Amino acid sequence: MSKPKVVVCDHIHQAGLDMLKNDEQIEFVFAADIDKTALLDVIKDADVAITRSSTDVDEKFINAAKQMKAIVRAGVGVDNVDIDGCSKEGIIVMNVPTANTIAAVELTMAHMLSCMRMFPYSHDHLKNQRIWKREKWYGYELKGKKLGVIGFGNIGSRIAIRAKAFEMDVVAYDPYVPSSKATDLGMEYTTNFQDILDCDIITIHTPKNKETLNMLDVDEMAKMKDGIVLINCARGGLYNEDALYDNLKSGKIRFAGIDVFNKEPAIEHKLLDLDNIVVSPHLGANTFESQYNIGTQAAEQALNAAKGIEFKNAFNLPIDENKIPAFVKPFLELSQKTAFLAAQINKAPIKSIKVTAQGEIAAYLKSLMTFVTVGALTESLGDKINYVNAEYAAKDRGVLLDFEEEANKSIYKNKITIKVTTEKGATSICSTIFAEDVQRIVDINGFDLDIEPKGNLIIFKNTDVPGVIGHVGTTLAKHDVNISDFRLGRNADQALAVIITDSTVSKTTLKELSELEACISVDYAQI
Repeated sequence: MSKPKVVVCDHIHQAGLDMLKNDEQIEFVFAADIDKTALLDVIKDADVAITRSSTDVDEKFINAAKQMKAIVRAGVGVDNVDIDGCSKEGIIVMNVPTANTIAAVELTMAHMLSCMRMFPYSHDHLKNQRIWKREKWYGYELKGKKLGVIGFGNIGSRIAIRAKAFEMDVVAYDPYVPSSKATDLGMEYTTNFQDILDCDIITIHTPKNKETLNMLDVDEMAKMKDGIVLINCARGGLYNEDALYDNLKSGKIRFAGIDVFNKEPAIEHKLLDLDNIVVSPHLGANTFESQYNIGTQAAEQALNAAKGIEFKNAFNLPIDENKIPAFVKPFLELSQKTAFLAAQINKAPIKSIKVTAQGEIAAYLKSLMTFVTVGALTESLGDKINYVNAEYAAKDRGVLLDFEEEANKSIYKNKITIKVTTEKGATSICSTIFAEDVQRIVDINGFDLDIEPKGNLIIFKNTDVPGVIGHVGTTLAKHDVNISDFRLGRNADQALAVIITDSTVSKTTLKELSELEACISVDYAQI
């Protein structure tokens, strides 16, 4: 069996390369120095690729990478990665989000101090022009100034902590984090963007997407207080650069510290003509420590992905397990198992899949839907279906996906119901979690049950008459099938038995069960 192939498309720290070279379980290919057109031939049989900003993971790249399972973007930004395109092909996209956190935090503070005290200009005045003129370089102190932080994640929150050490007042704006993340640190949290525009200094730390592109534009800058200072060490384009230029030139914005530009390299940018701006050439990750961290973490993620161990920091997996409560994880696994069971009970082309949730778990319906889709389609697609391409695979096959929250009227704190409709009919299964992680199916097609979704399961439906259980037991014993558990649900005139066996059950045995006089249907599933 051939080893999984890992291709390094761009330069990373030697320590990361050594990790890849020394792992005998993979085939390592270093392709950072070859032409990007030639790279397309190298990746055609690769399982994992490590890329940086020099390699665009675009349509050409994706079409060439026929066997690609995962891409590790060695860094934070994935602007040059077509995540939707990768998702359609089942390629998992990961980044290394925390490797350069401290480097970016400290660079932001450096820009903030440089803007307030104009250090680059006073340095040039003395060192290059040899002029000693102290009275020209009066600056401002950070103490007592109000700092607006847009984006309160790994980087933004750390900058806020350092700003507090400078005795600044901090206002955090981030609709995707709980207010307590800021207030617990003695900072103000706001959902009113005007509160940010009223600050003395603004620094932005968000990804670049449709929501954040030109987040500070002409209108926003007009509403800012006069003499404000803007910092951007995150992504080019978060501030409208034309509006930034005009407001710097007019003095509305007193100073700006910019590390990133919309188009790079920005050696001819008009912002460079101004004398109230501090610039650097995208140095957010440029420390020796961060480059080591990026290289080694990217290599570790690539190795784990190649071996199928984990896909840490994936962008297009259904949920970030680090950001969900502990009680949700067992439900994700249970929902996938339940859908897999439903598809095996109801073997036919699937027309629709619906997930209904009651209780606190309903807040995670979208993620549940992904796991359910994988479970239901695994019966027909096998390993061709995964968490990345589940939605696309369903759409390609005309399978309608739907999810809905219901008021909790059951006896269970949380309950999920999965309904798989095929050309034969519909199968509905309800399940829940007892205690912290005890998985249970509690209803199949209206029959109350209590089943652990595990092992070899015979689902036997019959008219509710005497002697059925004995006949079933005799038939299984005849074929040396031992029963490990037997669960029974009943309604007015029918019964549904779920029989868990110690061994697999042959088609012959199932056929004999179906021929019992009271049998309505018999199905078999393995979980």
